Amino acid sequence: MIEMTKWRTLVLATIGFNFSFLIWFSFAPFTGPMADEFGLSLAEIGILASAAIWLAPFGRILTGWLSDRWGAPTVFAIVLTYVGVFSIASAFAQSYSVFFVTRLIVATAGITFVIGIQHVSEWFDEEQLGTAEGIYAGVGNAGAAGGALVLPRVFTEGWSGPIFDTSWRAAFFYTGIVSILLAIVYYTIGEAAKSEERRQATAESATLKQWLHTATRYGTVVLALAYVMSFGLELSMNGWLATYYREGFNTDNLVLASTFAATFSVAAGLLRPIGGYVSDLLARKEKNVLPVFTGQYREQWTFLTLCFIVLAMIGMSLAGSTGEVLLAVGAGFVVGMSCAFAEGAIFAQVPAMFPDSSGSVAGVVGGVGTVGGIVYPLVYAAPVMPTLHTGYSAVAATMVPIVVLCAWVFQPHVAARATDDGFLVSSGRGAGAPTDD
Repeated sequence: MIEMTKWRTLVLATIGFNFSFLIWFSFAPFTGPMADEFGLSLAEIGILASAAIWLAPFGRILTGWLSDRWGAPTVFAIVLTYVGVFSIASAFAQSYSVFFVTRLIVATAGITFVIGIQHVSEWFDEEQLGTAEGIYAGVGNAGAAGGALVLPRVFTEGWSGPIFDTSWRAAFFYTGIVSILLAIVYYTIGEAAKSEERRQATAESATLKQWLHTATRYGTVVLALAYVMSFGLELSMNGWLATYYREGFNTDNLVLASTFAATFSVAAGLLRPIGGYVSDLLARKEKNVLPVFTGQYREQWTFLTLCFIVLAMIGMSLAGSTGEVLLAVGAGFVVGMSCAFAEGAIFAQVPAMFPDSSGSVAGVVGGVGTVGGIVYPLVYAAPVMPTLHTGYSAVAATMVPIVVLCAWVFQPHVAARATDDGFLVSSGRGAGAPTDD
């Protein structure tokens, strides 16, 4: 019975997050029509893409802690309900200010990521954890691709339905309805943990003192920054690539531009389980693939994936500068692959390092990680960039200090105490056991 419920939990969490990701970036395929209706410039579209992430950092930190405290089914249902209500409201907005505010609230759908991470970690043991979390997050992240592929085809430019005659308004209305229905399902059949003892232990660890301790450990901080340059990058690309392929290669075909953008989302989502699986495999077999970090098996894989991201972003600039759109689409797929591997590796480490505070730590890592989604679109659309292709290399340059910091923390003598030592003085010792020394 427990085994069946464990897999049902994974499926439920994955469906919930997949749809959350779809509704989060449901605006991206319709930036052209929305820009025409509200009179938006290219820079303002960049701000809209950035705004989709503004509330995510604090929201993820809060909901990660609340998931530990109240249980994932309750918190997931609350988020899906209000997201659905405001998505419906955005469909009726007549002024850009009202539209902007309602979509800002809808964009908090992205905070559900840490809720599902916590939910899955409450049911799976460590030897399966990286793979399970990779499946959850990978298939869930693919919701952005689903939105890019499905929404512009269902809600076409010539849409004429029973309520709206504008495609993007119809899309926002009906996805809002689905969100509310999914909230009811999640609350009804979701179970918070595989045992009452596990649920109680997690709830008791969700104190402010314990949160402050875990949030400031070297392990938490470095993984959060690594997530800036992986998941934060993914968010920025999900909100930007449709515009990039349309503006950078002079095409007015919304479906074609969205399809090009979806290739990135497919790679970033569906390949993520590989990142988690490799991390599990190296830890289980105790295999060194980067001897400079001997004995730190998960850390070695994470470091390699972060280096892959930097190189892939430079390749994205080079491919785009050729003027060949298909080459740029291929480069985008490679960037998505690098994000997927890194994200899977990072969230194989999080619950393995902090088993009794997975929600709180996932909230910090996931929340801080979204900052990349706020900042990077502003770099892509910055007027100072010589071309639309240059921004990718500029972003790659900002990632180098993060990779260097990871190299320091992942050293065996530092990594061994990464859950004990931190950037603030703390009386805590270990991953969730404060002491008085």
